[in-house]
Amino acid sequence: MTLHALEAARRLAPRLAARAAGHDRDGSFPVEDFHDLRAAGLFGLMVPRELGGAGATFAGYAAVATELARGNGATALVFNMHASVTGALGAVTEELADALGVPDEALAARDRLLRAAAEGSWYAVAMSERGAGARLSRLSTVYEPVEGGWRIKGSKTFCSGAGHADGYLVAARSADDPSVVSQFLVPAGSEGLTVEPTWDSLGMRATSSHDLHLDVTVPADRLLGGVEGLALVVAQLMPHWLVASYAAVYVGVARAAVDAAAEHLNARDLAGLPAVRARLGRADAAVAAAELVVAEAARRVDEAPGDAETNRWVWRAKLLAGTTAAEVAASMLEAAGTSATRRGHPLERLYRDARCGSLHPATSDVCADWLGIAVLGGDPDRDGSAPRW
Repeated sequence: MTLHALEAARRLAPRLAARAAGHDRDGSFPVEDFHDLRAAGLFGLMVPRELGGAGATFAGYAAVATELARGNGATALVFNMHASVTGALGAVTEELADALGVPDEALAARDRLLRAAAEGSWYAVAMSERGAGARLSRLSTVYEPVEGGWRIKGSKTFCSGAGHADGYLVAARSADDPSVVSQFLVPAGSEGLTVEPTWDSLGMRATSSHDLHLDVTVPADRLLGGVEGLALVVAQLMPHWLVASYAAVYVGVARAAVDAAAEHLNARDLAGLPAVRARLGRADAAVAAAELVVAEAARRVDEAPGDAETNRWVWRAKLLAGTTAAEVAASMLEAAGTSATRRGHPLERLYRDARCGSLHPATSDVCADWLGIAVLGGDPDRDGSAPRW
């Protein structure tokens, strides 16, 4: 099933690439790409097989995301958000549910959301806020219980897929106890949910990462896990969905930059220049190294999720993918020359998209600090100068 998904991603990549320039130029959302993803059944990639999905591993996700990113990094980035939601939900085993105190009715609600994904629904993530970034412990969006459900009020930023998703994973803090952070799946048509078009960025321009404003009431079963305060716990148990899932996307962007440079140089009969060949050789080696690190992190996630050594590989993968994408795309642009800097050239777009890899949470600086503390023998999740989440 996962092999079928990977073949579908490879088949779709050229189609996504053909549309990428127009959506980047206009800052428009690639609606057709998501029709294609739905038709290929990829929204059910991380949904367990018993619920109608492909039941992919994290390694399976990483392979699919990388292939999609070779077509259009923006599309792959939004797909990453959906995979993060469904992947985290699908990874809650009966044993983990018992340990977390998840009630049966919450598991039934989770299964409904996952079945909907397998049938073609897709979800966006509304976590980041102005002034707080993606740090769950610093959110200003709050929630409180009301009759029959929950009232959520606040504003989110950088919500990729805003205005197009079928639902939004919203992180919020309890109005009664700010130390309690929970997550809710808010339906797109909820009264009091509005999208403010704010996304006009350097790179990843087609993600529609607009602001989301919420003053909504949702049913009780929209509290993910059915227990308040699970958001920070899940962040500690499954950092791969908050950190390394981005890495697969940016490895794909980096590989696309090498491919685009090779095509450009061959078309202009510049491949005979030793300096140009050397740049491509170094870029190829750098991308291959990043691919191996992402693959190793994914393998460890599948075999020992949450393990201390697994988590080190997760943070390594995010750091190396972000820095490699930026460095490779810059080098490929230089190798191709001034003509590749024109608006609309694939390398010009890939250069801008690649620059965003180090900025997604956790940023490259945060990743490096986390790893540095680990090397020094400290606890990276507790010994930093600022909370990770």
